[in-house]
Amino acid sequence: MEVPARKFYRLSPGSEVRLRYAYILKCNEVVKDESGKIKELRCTIDPETKSGSSQSSRKVKATIHWVSAAHAISAEVRLYDRLFTVEDPAAQEKSEGDFKQFLNPHALEVLKDCKLERSLSNAKPGNRYQFERLGYFCVDQPTALTSRAEAAPDHLIFNRIVTLRDSWAKEQQK
Repeated sequence: MEVPARKFYRLSPGSEVRLRYAYILKCNEVVKDESGKIKELRCTIDPETKSGSSQSSRKVKATIHWVSAAHAISAEVRLYDRLFTVEDPAAQEKSEGDFKQFLNPHALEVLKDCKLERSLSNAKPGNRYQFERLGYFCVDQPTALTSRAEAAPDHLIFNRIVTLRDSWAKEQQK
């Protein structure tokens, strides 16, 4: 967050976080494009804080889990959410009309070209994995409805099957 809310301990200008298995990182500057969209973050590391070094015990309030883009594989990730926007669409339908009006337009979010650990390149359909702090995912099983591009062996698709609790989402709702 560029202007962090109270209790936001993730990366923001002037704050420090630990890169898991690496260094403590400080965000020094936010660079934006002409439209005001964030283009890059300019950060520095503290070389004294490499994991395993004598200074690695220095405390910061957050750790970022990360993947090296240069050593990662690309995959498609599908994030499934609730199908309906209300708990009981049948009960709502009786008083308010067609159940289709309660379909969640965000029930599926497809993320293309996600960067994942190289070890997942050998994942087979049906294999399950925990993506740290995101949830549990299953490698997609090609079906008769799958397009040729989707069924290609080098096109891995991971479907989220269970989410993890997100304490920050609760904090934002307050």
